Amino acid sequence: MFKLIALYKAPQDSAAFMAHYTDTHVPLVRKIPGLQKVELTKVVNTLMGEPGNFLLAEMYFADEASYKTAMKSPENAAAGKDVGVFAAGLVTLMKGEVLEL
Repeated sequence: MFKLIALYKAPQDSAAFMAHYTDTHVPLVRKIPGLQKVELTKVVNTLMGEPGNFLLAEMYFADEASYKTAMKSPENAAAGKDVGVFAAGLVTLMKGEVLEL
């Protein structure tokens, strides 16, 4: 399994951020081909490391090939464009292979 991870810093207006995220951004993300699952974690507290984290989004794909195909899709382009609208300067994107322990 492979995933895209988005870590968002705390926005100035968290209610407006979450309204846009859930009402506009998540529907765009759900249209990305090959996406198997989306998990959101609202960060309550950073126990170690850089403070100020607000939201963690994890988007799961079957494998790296599926992920790469998804990233080239127009649906992903639309979701990426939206991130620039509501989360410019707030988001760190990472990708990685899920390891089963």
